[in-house]
Order: sequence, then C-alpha cells, then structure tokens
Amino acid sequence: MVLLHGAGTSGWMWTRQIADLAADFLVLVPDLPGHGRSNDHPWVSIADTAALVSEMIAAHAPERRAHVIGLSLGGYVGLHLAAAHPEPVATLTVSGVNILPFPNRGTMKIMGVLMTPLMKWGPMLRANARSLNIPAEDFDGYREAARAMTRQAFRRVSEEALDFRVPAEAGDSPCPVLAVAGGNEHDLIKRSLTGIAAAFPAGETRLVPGVGHGWNGEKPELFTAMIRARVTGDPLPGEFLTV
Repeated sequence: MVLLHGAGTSGWMWTRQIADLAADFLVLVPDLPGHGRSNDHPWVSIADTAALVSEMIAAHAPERRAHVIGLSLGGYVGLHLAAAHPEPVATLTVSGVNILPFPNRGTMKIMGVLMTPLMKWGPMLRANARSLNIPAEDFDGYREAARAMTRQAFRRVSEEALDFRVPAEAGDSPCPVLAVAGGNEHDLIKRSLTGIAAAFPAGETRLVPGVGHGWNGEKPELFTAMIRARVTGDPLPGEFLTV
C-alpha cells in the first residue's frame, strides 16, 4: 500500500498507521516534493507528483500495483493518479479533499501569499496543530515535519488546491475510489464527496462522525481499520455513514 501525506507535514504523519500495518503489508510512505526528506525536490504540480507516485509503485510494489490512501494533499494527488494513471492503483481511498469552487477565491490567494512567511513560526504551528486536533504528544513531530516544507511548495500547493477539479479521465478509470470526510470538516469538503464519487464509475462515499481533517491522528485505530478493510475487501467500520 502507499500512504500519501498532507501539505505542511511528511510521511511522519502516518507513524501510527505504519506501526500497525507494517507487520502485515508492504507500506510505502514517500515524502512528497518540497516536504520532509524530499524538500530538495521542488514541487511542480499535483499532476507531476501523481506521475512520480505511479513510477514508485511500478518500481517497488508487488505486481506493480498498490492500494493508495491519501489525506488532504495526498488525496488530491491520489485522485489525479487514479484518473490519469489508473494501472498501478488497486484501490484509492481519499479523505479531506475539496473539488468545489472556493468563495472569495481572490482573497484566499492573497491570504496564502501573506501566510507564507509565517508558515514555520511557532505560534502559527501551534494554532494549526490545535485546528487539526493533533495530540499534544505528536506536536514535536508535527513541528519538525512542518518546518521541513519549503516556501515554494507551500505557495504552489496552496494555489493548486484552490482550483483542483477531478480530471476528466476519471470517467474511464476502473479504480474503486472511496471518498471520505470527517463530520467536523469544512462544509466544502463534505459537499465534495458526492462529486468525487460520481466522477469515477466505481466511486463511493462515507462520512466519519466526530472527527476533523487530520483524523488519522485523532482516531488512528479507526483510520487504520478503514485501510485494512480497503486492502482486504472486508466491510468498512460500522461508524462510517453512507452519504
């Protein structure tokens, strides 16, 4: 399987999932360009990163295929991967992705520019950690991962996320796609679920009550149970609600 992390962090965010899954599965956990150990590689685009992930799966995964799980930025990359490069994707699970137009898009872009110099500032990181419900014991790891992200990647990723739409090729993709959102996430993300699922012939949706955007850290056991179900074909956890 392949675990794709969110913006402003790294493969570190999957620590709890790796600890549970690595004994039973081959788990590939890349740091995306501009992040973590890959911060010497500039972020080009979501499409470029999806192509890199496709190449990684072909090079390292048994039978050149993998179950792909992406959260936030990793979800955007995963959707492009399943649409444009479906061959190596056994299943795709994405969480925390928006495909709808942002209100006040111009203001959002300006805010992104203004926030760039503050992205590694301690008080800003603590505020972000609180908004993501990152457990206190994980803050040091989060801070280290966030500070490894380059400003170039922060700007480019922020701009791309504002305008992301599911590629048209999704309509021809055979990939089983599960789109998930936490019940406490932004309304745009929850409203995006049906559109994501409708874009893929084998798309479906679930809502997870009581969790926010970074719920792999909030409820790691539940997130890991979802991953296991996707890989084995077993039913999803009973807490999940069909949208």
